[in-house]
Amino acid sequence: MKTLKHKYIFAIFYTLFLISLTTWFLLKTFFITERYQVIESTSSSVSAVTTSSVSSWSDSASSENTVLVSTDTMYEDENIKIQINTVREYDTTIYIADVEVKSVEYLQSAFAENSYGRNIRETTSTIAENNGAILAINGDYYGFRNNGFVIRNGVLYRDTAQSSTTQDLVIYNDGRFEVIDEADSDAQTLLDNWAWQIYSFGPGLIQDGEVIVDTNSEISWKSMNSNPRTAIGMIEPLHYVFVVSDGRTTESAGLSLYELASVMQEYGCTVAYNLDGGWSSTMVFQWEVVNNPTTNGNTISEREVSDIIYIGS
Repeated sequence: MKTLKHKYIFAIFYTLFLISLTTWFLLKTFFITERYQVIESTSSSVSAVTTSSVSSWSDSASSENTVLVSTDTMYEDENIKIQINTVREYDTTIYIADVEVKSVEYLQSAFAENSYGRNIRETTSTIAENNGAILAINGDYYGFRNNGFVIRNGVLYRDTAQSSTTQDLVIYNDGRFEVIDEADSDAQTLLDNWAWQIYSFGPGLIQDGEVIVDTNSEISWKSMNSNPRTAIGMIEPLHYVFVVSDGRTTESAGLSLYELASVMQEYGCTVAYNLDGGWSSTMVFQWEVVNNPTTNGNTISEREVSDIIYIGS
């Protein structure tokens, strides 16, 4: 009888332990903020890197930009040119930003609350406004994970690799894009080789002008269903394409990874990369949200994210 009673007591305590452990894991994963580093000034960190490296790659840009054109769909100054096009493909509304810059220093990243850490979040539009972004899209949501390379604006923040299947996008200081296998790479070596940004989400969509995803590979990425998407691509160094699609609504079905890659290839991308999608997918142009962010189609609203990619002067 005592043995049976002891078994019940053990079972109760063990169950309580599992509940407590699960609760702690969920809190740590989704709610508990861990602020590792405050970024005092994005612009100063850009200058510190570009002075020694970017200036040797491209023409020096004017310190004060003169705006030549600024409309709802176009922006142009002495160093930046952006054209926004809205198209319909695959029963989906797709927003395509064609971007040309004189130097990679105008292709920047920013963290929510200007802080590197875990579960620090703001909307894409808020981060964009705080950093003076002309054009912005959501990034790779690095703060949801404890691993995956993080290099932003020439600074190494995290060098722990994810799984062997993870593909990263490396943006170099000469404006080149490259898709790499994270497990076969070293973050410090990439930094030493002039990596300007590294995003760890994926998968890669296009490499050397060829689509590198198909309908079978999407299964392994759990992305068979059409969804809102965010991607960035390179036509050639310093000429880029930012893409965000609507999805999960009656007006827009959303894109599969293969369809997203096909759109990027259609617009001339030689390298393209998939970023965080779904409810995170957001494009902001001149402080206005361009697309229709949604989690389930019932409400159109922005999701708070860890980081953005943006074009800023």
